Amino acid sequence: MSTATTTTARDTQVFDLIAKEQHRQESGIELIASENFVSRQVMEAAGSVLTNKYAEGLPGKRYYGGCEVVDQIEQLAIDRIKELFGASWANVQPHSGAQANTAVFLACLQPGDTILGFDLSHGGHLTHGSPVNISGKYFRPTFYGVEKETGVINYDIVEETALRERPKVLICGASAYSRDWDYVRLRAIADQIGALLLADISHPAGLIAKGLLNDPLEHCHIVTTTTHKTLRGPRGGLIMMRNDFENPFGIKTPKGDIRLMSSLLDSGVFPGTQGGPLEHVIAAKAVAFGEALSEDFYDYAVQVKANAQAMAKAFVDKGYQIISGGTDNHLMLIDLRSKGLTGKLAENTLIKADITINKNMVPFDDKSPMVTSGMRVGTAAMTSRGMKESDMEQIVGYIDDVLMNHDNDAKIQTVREEINSWMKAFPLYA
Repeated sequence: MSTATTTTARDTQVFDLIAKEQHRQESGIELIASENFVSRQVMEAAGSVLTNKYAEGLPGKRYYGGCEVVDQIEQLAIDRIKELFGASWANVQPHSGAQANTAVFLACLQPGDTILGFDLSHGGHLTHGSPVNISGKYFRPTFYGVEKETGVINYDIVEETALRERPKVLICGASAYSRDWDYVRLRAIADQIGALLLADISHPAGLIAKGLLNDPLEHCHIVTTTTHKTLRGPRGGLIMMRNDFENPFGIKTPKGDIRLMSSLLDSGVFPGTQGGPLEHVIAAKAVAFGEALSEDFYDYAVQVKANAQAMAKAFVDKGYQIISGGTDNHLMLIDLRSKGLTGKLAENTLIKADITINKNMVPFDDKSPMVTSGMRVGTAAMTSRGMKESDMEQIVGYIDDVLMNHDNDAKIQTVREEINSWMKAFPLYA
C-alpha cells in the first residue's frame, strides 16, 4: 500500500504552526499592500487533489495523459480572466508576477537588450531592471523615477530617457507608487522608438478590472499581474493582451513565418521559464476570477479605494508625509524622516502591537534598503474583513500612538490588547 494510505499520524508540528499563523492573521491589523485574504473556496481549491496532477503544456496540448479535467479548469480560468479584463488572450500559468515578467523578457528580448523601467528606489519592482534580479543581470537596465518636489512621474522625462536609451521594452507599473498611470502617453513614447510597452499591474489589478483606474490593456502591448493583491486570489501571476499582433522583432517559427506574440509568450512561460503548471493554484485563480466578476467585488474595490483615501487623509492630518501627497489606488508610501523615524524601527515597533506593515525605500532615500526611511501601507486586506473609512482613521490613530511611544512597551502592549479585542468584530473566517 502507498504511504498516503498507511500513514495515520498527523504532522502536528506543521499544523500547529499553521494554526499559529491563522491566529496571527485573525488577531492583528494587516496593512502590507501586497497581501490580502482569500475566500474559503479559493483556499479549498488551492488545497485540492489537483496538486497531484502534472500537466506540462496548454489546454488541449499537453505532454501528459489524464489532463481532460484540468484542461477544463485551466480553460475556465482563462475565459474568466479574459472576460474580467476584456482581454483576447491570457496565460494563467505563471507561478508569480516575477515569473510572468521573466517569461515576457525571454519571449521578447535577447541578452544585453535595453529595457527601461521604473526605478526600484522610487517605487518600482525588482523585476523591472534591478541589478540583483535576472532582469538587470541579463539585460541592460535603464530607469526613470519620480520628481523630488512632487513625488510624481514626469512623463516628459520618461520620454527624454526613452529617446536617449532606445529600449526594446518600456515597463510601467510599480510596487510602491500611489498614483494612476498615463498609458496613452506611455504608448506614444513607446511608438516613437518602436518599443513594446509592458504594464505590470500587480498591485492595482483588482481596481483596474472594475474600471476604477485607467485601463492598460487598451494601450499597452502586454500586461502582467499577480493574482493575490487587489484581485484577492491565490499567490500567482498571469499575462494578458487585448490585441494579439505579429512580434515586432522578426522572430520566426521553424517554418519561416512571423510568430504572433501570444505564441511567443506561451513558449516564454513553458518551456522557457517553467515546467508543469500548478493546476491546484490555477483552479484557485479560476474561483477568484469568478468572484471578481461579481457585483459584490465591484463594491469591494470601491471600498478599497475609499479606505485608502481616508487613511491617507488621516496620516496627513497627523503630520505624516505621503509621497505624492495622496493616493489614487489602494496604497501609500510614507516618508518617516519628518517624524525622526526609520522604516525598520516602524516595522519592528508596530509588529509588537500586532500591526503589520513593511519598511520601504522612499525616493531619494538616504538610508540603506535594510533600514529605509519609509513604510508602505495598503487597505486591500482590511477591506476584505469589512472595514470602512472610520476604521481607517482608528487604525492610523493606533499607528501614531505606537510610533510616538516606540520606547514605551507598556503603551504598546495596551494598544495591542485593544487591537486584538477590536479584531473580533471583523472575523476573518467565521
